[in-house]
Amino acid sequence: MAPPAHDLPAPALLVLEDGRTFRGESFGAEGETFGEAVFSTGMSGYQETLTDPSYHRQVVVMTAPHVGNTGMNDEDRESSRIWVAGYVVRDPARVPSNWRSARTLADDLREQGVVGISGVDTRALTRHLRERGAMRVGISTVETDPERLLERVRDAAAMSGANLSEAVTTAEAYVVPAQGEKRFTVAAVDLGIKANTPRMMSERGMEVHVLPATATLDEVRATGADGLFFSNGPGDPAATTRQVELLQDALRAGIPYFGICFGNQLFGRALGFGTYKLKYGHRGINQPVMDRTTGKVEVTAHNHGFAVDAPLEGATATEFGDASVSHVCLNDDVVEGLELRDGDGRLRSFSVQYHPEAAAGPHDAAYLFDRFGDLMSDRARTGAGTEA
Repeated sequence: MAPPAHDLPAPALLVLEDGRTFRGESFGAEGETFGEAVFSTGMSGYQETLTDPSYHRQVVVMTAPHVGNTGMNDEDRESSRIWVAGYVVRDPARVPSNWRSARTLADDLREQGVVGISGVDTRALTRHLRERGAMRVGISTVETDPERLLERVRDAAAMSGANLSEAVTTAEAYVVPAQGEKRFTVAAVDLGIKANTPRMMSERGMEVHVLPATATLDEVRATGADGLFFSNGPGDPAATTRQVELLQDALRAGIPYFGICFGNQLFGRALGFGTYKLKYGHRGINQPVMDRTTGKVEVTAHNHGFAVDAPLEGATATEFGDASVSHVCLNDDVVEGLELRDGDGRLRSFSVQYHPEAAAGPHDAAYLFDRFGDLMSDRARTGAGTEA
């Protein structure tokens, strides 16, 4: 027997800025939303994806066809809310089945006002984005005319030129205590930080002071920091200047630095390299990267639409030392990591473009947090981390 008419989801419309149109059914909140259409190749970890602040103002297309089967819980959130601007799935689970599930995915989307669409051929949509590139998109359950929705899509803000980190950062500084014996103090600038990042540093004896994106060098020093960390985050790195200036001041002061994702892009800009927008970006939990310092290949979690423009071979002399590319993506040779060494060849600072905290994702890159600890230990031992 067919369900009552009032239980049927409303029709929904998706329109890309080049006019490509898909029709489906409402999934989550009803209404209208706009953002940048991107696709994520992860087959699991959708809750972590939804709550990753790096997805602010992006409409995420899930390439996995079946989404929502484990429901939503209160343990796997990477922040206090869902950040995606919209959500696109092919076949949502009718009933979640997991012992930790507290509610359905659709319930969380609806409660937090996230407009989504289901019943879409996400394979065709993903292939379109791979060929044409990430672009603006609109999803609506209130507009049935694709041409009218297309006009509003083209009026929406583009991701290029967007400075978004201060929209997702913490309002107040907070501390994540070290687990066990405290070894180091880290000042972590929140540009869209995920909860698992300070947790993994804490497990390694690091007391993490999470600071707002507006933090100054004086505020970093006030924590007694042995090292500075920049998190992942949304937006165009070329539109960000405040944090680049902070990082340059910290490098001049000899403070060891570790950055991930957006923090890698800002490190590149601080060193004098440019950044550029990728055609469709890297998003998912299965991206192969080589660590050129060890020769090892790791499968990594990614979420970035911009990349650093730096030479893959050789070192580049900078005000702060010699900079070189330490990691590359094996799919397309995109720069996935940078390192800075002093005149004696000692590592001063480093960064990676991907997510070593891997929530969700493989744990191949967790060693980078140990490398950060080794860097701070070396600077403390040699005294090279103090301002001249």
